[in-house]
Amino acid sequence: MPPLRRGAGVLRREGEQATHYKMRQKMVSIGDDFFIENEAGERAFYVDGKALRVRETLVFKDMQGNDLYTIKEKLLHIKDTMDIYRGDEVAATVKKAIISPIRDRWSVKIRDGPDLEVKGNILDHEYRIEEGRTKVAEVSKKWFRVRDTYGVEVAPDQDDALMLAISTALDMMAHSGR
Repeated sequence: MPPLRRGAGVLRREGEQATHYKMRQKMVSIGDDFFIENEAGERAFYVDGKALRVRETLVFKDMQGNDLYTIKEKLLHIKDTMDIYRGDEVAATVKKAIISPIRDRWSVKIRDGPDLEVKGNILDHEYRIEEGRTKVAEVSKKWFRVRDTYGVEVAPDQDDALMLAISTALDMMAHSGR
């Protein structure tokens, strides 16, 4: 039997398939708390929206209440930028590209890993998060028939909570009017 591998709050066996999560678009806003469900409809993560802060903040927690990641919007930046913290350290920084000819382009700088690139239509929730040419996560509304719902597929060798935090940061920046 393959050994167990633990991401941030997700326990899987090596060699298992990608994991799918269900996100509700309207719930991803500051001040709102919401759950992220796995493909079986079980609550997998809790997201605590902190409304009484100077800048926008969301805290991702596992189902035992442990803080995994915190998303904080950077203030006074020329382009849209959000930091994702693990504890007191920045784990990832999500930035919108200044020039974007046909499709949305975003970059994700990972502190202890390879940088990622986001390609596709962020507004319509149809995009891929890639490390080079390798897909590490994909976001799509096509997987669900429920309005204002989209899915996040995370590759088996990735940190599920970090990929969900990146997807949430992208959603917040692309739909900042909510």
